[in-house]
Amino acid sequence: MTGYGRGECAQQGFKVTIEVSSVNRKQSEITVNLPRELEVLEAQVRDEVNKVVSRGRLTVRVSIHSAEKAAAGQVRVNVGLAKVYAKEFQKLANELKLADTVSLDLLLRSPGVLHSANEIDEAEDLWPVVAKALKAALGQLLKMREREGDHLEKDLIARIQSIQKSSRKILKHAPEVQKRYREQLRQRIKNSGLDLPSIDDERLIKEVVYFADRSDISEELTRLQSHFQQFNDCLKTKEPVGRTLDFLAQEMNREVNTIGSKANDALISREIVILKAELERFREQVQNVE
Repeated sequence: MTGYGRGECAQQGFKVTIEVSSVNRKQSEITVNLPRELEVLEAQVRDEVNKVVSRGRLTVRVSIHSAEKAAAGQVRVNVGLAKVYAKEFQKLANELKLADTVSLDLLLRSPGVLHSANEIDEAEDLWPVVAKALKAALGQLLKMREREGDHLEKDLIARIQSIQKSSRKILKHAPEVQKRYREQLRQRIKNSGLDLPSIDDERLIKEVVYFADRSDISEELTRLQSHFQQFNDCLKTKEPVGRTLDFLAQEMNREVNTIGSKANDALISREIVILKAELERFREQVQNVE
């Protein structure tokens, strides 16, 4: 299902902005884009997304910058680290018998001595800020996906109703197929010039029974009715049903194919074409359902 959400949170002198977008996909696929200083939080971000989304290709983009109220241009000096550098540099100068003394410029250019007051010390300390912004973004995303879900539900219900209509026609017409076959069989015997058997002729009855057994579609129609009920059950649950509906679509298609191969009748064949067309549309839409 498609959707987009955006969330922001400002604390500790930083503002975190998160954008979450999703597109249709049968399985779940999550891509997380984090700034280098927050890469350690990727697993936590994924866990939060997986709690609310089970299907679709999602992209999570996280950006961070100093909050507007944070003091600009402030820097911090790591005095302890500078002392360590000074001691080691002086020791190296003595060993190499160099006359140069350790300068302040050299110390300030040493890694870690001078850094912005707004640099992140520990990414884990910023997780509450990231989590709050992510929750807001996911909330917007879910609202958009829910609106799309309402439209999909109406469309799927219409597809199922069309499938049910065709299946009822087949169910009503199925008993007539055997009667018609018996009459056609007697007519072929008559046209061949053989003696026309009576309606109660044992040979005729055996042939009709064999045909009835071979073309019986009652079990398939019963299973279709069961699948319709399962679809109605899916409408009532608040849990993700996309994979369940996908499975139901496959099973209904299996039953329809079996009915089509068994039933030797023009009317049933026409309804099978309608059923397959509606089922194909149903299966396409189900791929978009959470």
